[in-house]
Amino acid sequence: MSAGQSLLAVAIGFISSVLSGLFGIGGGVVTTPAIRLLLGQSELIAVGTPLPVILPTAISGAISYYRRGLMDLRAGVTLGAWGAVASVAGALATQAVGGPFLMYVTAGVISYMSIDMVLLAFRRPAASPELVVLPAEPHKSVRNRRLSLAALGLITGLYSGFLGLGGGFIVVPALVRWFGFDIKRAIGTSLVVVTILSIPGSITHTLLGHVDLGLAALLAIGVIPGALIGAKITSVAKERFVKLAFAALLLFVGLSLALAQAGVL
Repeated sequence: MSAGQSLLAVAIGFISSVLSGLFGIGGGVVTTPAIRLLLGQSELIAVGTPLPVILPTAISGAISYYRRGLMDLRAGVTLGAWGAVASVAGALATQAVGGPFLMYVTAGVISYMSIDMVLLAFRRPAASPELVVLPAEPHKSVRNRRLSLAALGLITGLYSGFLGLGGGFIVVPALVRWFGFDIKRAIGTSLVVVTILSIPGSITHTLLGHVDLGLAALLAIGVIPGALIGAKITSVAKERFVKLAFAALLLFVGLSLALAQAGVL
């Protein structure tokens, strides 16, 4: 890798970590396309290499959100624990599916989530930031919430391992839409999930030979300051702005990746 490419890799790591802190994503939603499009790496390397870098990014961002009270730690741990199991299965599935298909799936999922986030931005605020607990059957309601979190965790983990993404692009919209979280609290909670999911996914993809450790080290140089900057910006920004900015980012990345894979870009 040339000196110019090395500097570009450091810049990619910094930018992706700023976006991670801003939106509660692992950063792979930006890093994976950038590694593929800007650095010319293979599809599987682009999927696997961001995962080890996600860990320090997510931890630094999560600490910042926790200090500001913008996190449901219990929900995050529940989601992450269930997702960790599924992420290994997702990573193993990449061996059977192949690189080009992975890139198209990644582009499609990212683009869909961007449209969903625009709809959420213009939805009327929920009456409560939590799921409503029915007075007559509180235990049933709590149990249903835990089961719903477990199901979301499994789905998130599967996609995280399969696509090499931290899972925040699924968790954030899901917590806002189906669990009534405000966007900032969903982002903080998502970073807990991303932290947990990055561990088994990183190990599995490394064992499969999908991680370029030298490239990962370059990406990691700028991640901690970048994540702290992103978290600070989100903590003072208006909620609708955060949602629309998140949607714009996802749509741009998803379409760019699909067009590049098709040979248009």
